[in-house]
Amino acid sequence: MNRHRTDPPASGATDPGLVSRDLRVVWHPCTQMKDHESLPPIAIRRGEGVWLEDVDGNRYLDAVSSWWVNLFGHANPRIAAAVARQAQTLEHVIFAGLTHEPAIRVAERLVSIAPPGLGRCFFADNGSAAVEVALKMSFHYWHNRGNTRKTRFVALANGYHGETLGALAVGDVDLYKSLYRPMLMDVIMAPSPDCYARDPGESWESHSLRRFESMERILERHADEVAAVIVEPLVQCAGGMRMYHPVYLARLREACDRFGVHLIADEIAVGFGRTGTMFACEQARITPDFLCLSKGLTGGFLPMSVVMTHEEVYDAFYDEYTSQRAFLHSHSYTGNPLACSAALATLDLFAETDVLESNRAKAARLGRRARELEAHPHVAEVRQCGMIVAIEMVKSKATREPYPWQERRGLRVYRHALSRGVLLRPLGNVIYFLPPYVIDEAGIDLITSVAAEGIELATCD
Repeated sequence: MNRHRTDPPASGATDPGLVSRDLRVVWHPCTQMKDHESLPPIAIRRGEGVWLEDVDGNRYLDAVSSWWVNLFGHANPRIAAAVARQAQTLEHVIFAGLTHEPAIRVAERLVSIAPPGLGRCFFADNGSAAVEVALKMSFHYWHNRGNTRKTRFVALANGYHGETLGALAVGDVDLYKSLYRPMLMDVIMAPSPDCYARDPGESWESHSLRRFESMERILERHADEVAAVIVEPLVQCAGGMRMYHPVYLARLREACDRFGVHLIADEIAVGFGRTGTMFACEQARITPDFLCLSKGLTGGFLPMSVVMTHEEVYDAFYDEYTSQRAFLHSHSYTGNPLACSAALATLDLFAETDVLESNRAKAARLGRRARELEAHPHVAEVRQCGMIVAIEMVKSKATREPYPWQERRGLRVYRHALSRGVLLRPLGNVIYFLPPYVIDEAGIDLITSVAAEGIELATCD
């Protein structure tokens, strides 16, 4: 078959003209493009609230917040109006040597709600870029302080921090990383505190504490050469929505202080209420040295990220120009006013409504409905952290033997869900829900019932 086909795929409810045009010129992310010969991309023309509508009028409930970015619904009128107003006065300006009120206000607002002590904001373009900034800042900090031995990083097994080379290096999901290993820096990997691996009858807290012992030994052995430890607080999202207890973060913060190592908290996916608190680190009552934020920051409207840090780090770079201590990292769209306006409107929605309290009731219903699948013979676990719920499909419930990845059981669930008007995007054999906060009870019931149908169909042979 001609891989450069111009005729539309045979199946799928979407405009064949748009699909043909797409497949002639577009290369989609995280996709084996050959799959589109049998499962065409769906051409979306509009969104409203939790719903997406394709060009044929079919609707899909966005159960994954469009890659975890959407908090308050598609085409949210409050955020859209803020962006439109900003576009009429200043769309963008270089952020080196110049400034503007939207960026200043975003920084002020974030400092006011972030864990205490994080008083400086460095803007970047996306989540991967934020991780790169944090890694470089930590490395550069130690250099500026005269400690040139601290050049390495510690990360958690099964973690994910993005696709650029530094971010990829500190990640540990082979699907994304294995091919590129020759291009990446050497990173020390500590065992994940992932509680799916706990012993029968063991609590999340006990398991997470036990797993921390390995991290402690690594820091004892390598502290003199380690600049920072980077973790995803509470939930390793791209690694299969694997979760752990906040006690791990508390112990890690204490150990980083004791051994003189920075702590980088990658809250790109879990920040802004996803785990039940505004920031996941709050549940451990800690402040990291670097806090990476993106995704929900702009309510799903525009790409932007921020790295927050404390004054001691900032001071290590503050000197005469001739000292060559400045942090010379930059992005063309740093501090983009349109993205800042979206962020400000998003933060206003948090400030003016009790989003977290509302989410608690929704999370309770979401978890309760999902746990109806715990007795399924091919479900090993249903786990939850705030507005994130994951269902682990397995070949054998007794042994937790996974299905071979080549069978693509999750794809079967995805296909079924589309046929029932729900957008799910499983992570391998893990079906998860990470919906916009504006989902209602009917929406929760729909996504959980459709997922149950899909899991039954995907595991019936």
